[in-house]
Amino acid sequence: MPIVEMTGIVKYFGAVLANDNVDFALQKGEIHALLGENGAGKSTLMNILVGMVQPNAGEIRIRGEKQVIDSPRVAEQLGLGMVHQHFMLIPPLTAGENFVLGLKTPRSLLFGLANAKDRVRALSKQYQLRVDPDATIAQLSAGEQQRVEILKQLYRGAKILILDEPTAVLTPQETESLFKVLRTMVDEDHSIVLITHKLDEALNWSEQIDVLRDGRLVGTVAAKDVTRPELARMMVGREVLFHYSTPKEDQAGREVVLAAENVSVRGVKGQLTLNNVSLELHAGEIVGVAGVAGNGQSELAKVFAGLRQVEHGRITLMGREITHCSIDEIIEQKLSYIPDDRHRTGMLPRMTIAENMVLKQHNWPPFANWSVLSPGAIRQHSETLVKSYNVRTPSINLPMDSLSGGNQQKVVLARELGLKPHVLVADQPTRGLDVGAIEYIHQLLLESRRDGVGILLISTELDEIMRLSDRIVVMFEGQITYEAAAAKADIEKIGLAMAGEDVTA
Repeated sequence: MPIVEMTGIVKYFGAVLANDNVDFALQKGEIHALLGENGAGKSTLMNILVGMVQPNAGEIRIRGEKQVIDSPRVAEQLGLGMVHQHFMLIPPLTAGENFVLGLKTPRSLLFGLANAKDRVRALSKQYQLRVDPDATIAQLSAGEQQRVEILKQLYRGAKILILDEPTAVLTPQETESLFKVLRTMVDEDHSIVLITHKLDEALNWSEQIDVLRDGRLVGTVAAKDVTRPELARMMVGREVLFHYSTPKEDQAGREVVLAAENVSVRGVKGQLTLNNVSLELHAGEIVGVAGVAGNGQSELAKVFAGLRQVEHGRITLMGREITHCSIDEIIEQKLSYIPDDRHRTGMLPRMTIAENMVLKQHNWPPFANWSVLSPGAIRQHSETLVKSYNVRTPSINLPMDSLSGGNQQKVVLARELGLKPHVLVADQPTRGLDVGAIEYIHQLLLESRRDGVGILLISTELDEIMRLSDRIVVMFEGQITYEAAAAKADIEKIGLAMAGEDVTA
């Protein structure tokens, strides 16, 4: 008998059908992967299970008994706990205070904070999840914060643990360590649901895999009986290319198209977000910038795009200094920029696709004459790009937020590559996309590289960095701590450098 059984789950958000008659069963003592592209309905289904969202239809049984889980409190009482992709922690409080925050049961009255800390230390030792209960959340790394979230659920008695994209902010070593911990927990009678879009995680660490697509359950397969291409086909409904012909090339003698020399930048709180960074990018080269999110990679991208003020150092583009140039001047010098958050800084959601296609050149001929827009030129340009970049839309006059995430990103790429850049700074260009959209964007980047564009690729996905880059650098706390040609890069050293270890010896 399954420990969790969800039957006929239906959930609407307005006119959007997020879960369409979905069945799900979790066996006791297993890791069960819930796999699917962004927006497939994975997180919604599990949010229903833990009482954060109420279904429109369907039934839930826990340990064989029908349950109405109408709040997270009820879920907690049933032994359910969820570690969300965006952690539910209060940064100014200590880890120990976060463990007991909100508890109103006799347990919280019986145990004072000191006893709670002792219990957390015991759990930390039992599951090898090192956490200092007295450290404030703001002082902890992303990996440590995740340990706090897991321990918080264990402290509250969770036997059924749901983890939503748990490796998004982890180094390779932290990822390996996490899954070893999860395996230990399963051996001690916990049951785990792993929400992920990463095929290898589902294949390597789970027993069963459910694949969702467009809110529907496509199928349930045993991990040992399915291949990576088969899973990808289930996820996106077609064959997906995983291996590219990307020979790593020697850049000696090629033109330096972008360079940073001893660049330092301060954040809004006065701290150094970039500390004496030097880097060169050549024509026809992809330099991959690896690192755990928040270590200066996005600041580096914004500096090159003219969005951050340089305190010290020098930046050159095609041999011309652009250190203190305006954004318009940098665009005119043929640098294109894909921001890490397409919704906030990559597009205007309520404007049309056509309008978004010309955002960076709407005041240039032929799209405008004497500040008067030329609708015909904008339409022709946009229709050409939509066709060239396979943007799936019935009309260029629809608003951007009517498109899927993958098609929104295609519009951003079409706009930036349509400028015919010498340099492309791509910050997390495939974040949150399914394997089909990722494959397409990778091919666009490789085609641009072959056309001589210098590409700075910033990604928290180490596999993406290794697959596409000619050269790899690692950033930690605003500094470059490792650099190597991709063909000679040591993945263990990369992981250690991402965690702040000295790998120069």
